[in-house]
Amino acid sequence: MGKVKGVYRATRKDGSDYYRASITFRGKHISLGSFDTEEECHNAYKEAEDILYDSNETIENFNESKALLSYQKRVSLVNFRDNKMYFKTPIFLQKNYFTYHLSPKEILKFDIDDLFFYSTRTIMKRQGHIFVADYGMQVNLPSRYGIKNYATEGVDYYFKNNDHYDFRYENVVVLNKYNGVSKTVYKKNDCYVAKLHVKGNVVIGHYQNEEDAAIAY
Repeated sequence: MGKVKGVYRATRKDGSDYYRASITFRGKHISLGSFDTEEECHNAYKEAEDILYDSNETIENFNESKALLSYQKRVSLVNFRDNKMYFKTPIFLQKNYFTYHLSPKEILKFDIDDLFFYSTRTIMKRQGHIFVADYGMQVNLPSRYGIKNYATEGVDYYFKNNDHYDFRYENVVVLNKYNGVSKTVYKKNDCYVAKLHVKGNVVIGHYQNEEDAAIAY
């Protein structure tokens, strides 16, 4: 153990030193990250200590220019302090649901039923796509809620409250559950059209229900 509280010296493969910070709270040992200097490492420990023992330290008052700990780590620490449950992923428990914090401006909402899944998996965003690594595969997150890859919002699905980050089951409405099937109006009647894409869209036919259209497709 290092001489400075919360600081542990470690050695890289090239023989150079670096420092690891950790803190224990309510019997839980929490890693805070690695730092180049002992002073920076200790300041990260003190930052975590402030978050865990001062209720004025919230998720919202994160200051990226001053913080040594990441935004996601702050979320985990504040949740542990307020809700007495520690998650390695940036989850904050709300009443009857939870939030998953990608960034201060990108906050996902999920039902409690999904807590185990997202507490053990990291959600990532790349080129506008939100996905999660699941058993070594990158899974498009909306597909967990019946939204097909490359589905069109407003045509194939929509969010009741217009919040694209709210994946609570009651908020996600899937209009078209089957490939090649979409709802339309044909001869002034609501129906489902089946289309096959072969060098352009080929209309197979129009049907009264989407199951028949899916079978035709």
